[in-house]
Amino acid sequence: MINKNLCLQLSQFGSASIYEAQGATGALDSGIKPLSHTMQVFGPAFTVDIRPGDNLMLHYALLHIQPGDVLVVDAKGFIEAGPWGDILTEQAMVKGVAGLVINGAVRDAHTIKSLGFPVFCRGISIKGTAKKQPGKVNVPLCMGDTVIHPGDYLFGDEDGVVVVPKQDLSTVLQATQSREHTEEMYREEIQQGANTVDLLGLRDTLKQLNLA
Repeated sequence: MINKNLCLQLSQFGSASIYEAQGATGALDSGIKPLSHTMQVFGPAFTVDIRPGDNLMLHYALLHIQPGDVLVVDAKGFIEAGPWGDILTEQAMVKGVAGLVINGAVRDAHTIKSLGFPVFCRGISIKGTAKKQPGKVNVPLCMGDTVIHPGDYLFGDEDGVVVVPKQDLSTVLQATQSREHTEEMYREEIQQGANTVDLLGLRDTLKQLNLA
């Protein structure tokens, strides 16, 4: 319950702010984007490792995933088939799944968007998949240079997706709140005539580069 409350508070901030606040770490690569720019996702990760071009393990995962979980799928970046579509979306919504983040493609994009189910993916493909290959659930996944452990928290919006280790939620929340407070002061000072060079202490760097 504590982590759920912390997650909800942290979800009020943008993914970029969370990423910066936790030391510029945890971002998934920029190729993973929301199907619609208004989509937002947050919650603990239920991880699934699947074979490219096969979605058997996604059907299996939906038997075990819990309400509020984010389904995080490593399809190895394969985008020439969409292992996720409208029927799986319907089932995920009935189960209370918070959203999907997939290192791969989806299809039935129009229907998914009309249903309002948050999907973050690498691409869209008209092609379907087989349902034969084994895989793994609730194992660590690596997407780009970011490792996602089962139960880690994901926060995604138009800017992208950031992963926060579950044990760091409280610390990252405090750091994000502090960063937002500082930026709000910057905005107020800029309205009063201040500039970002002075606010960020960049004059010495500019002088070193003969840009003073």
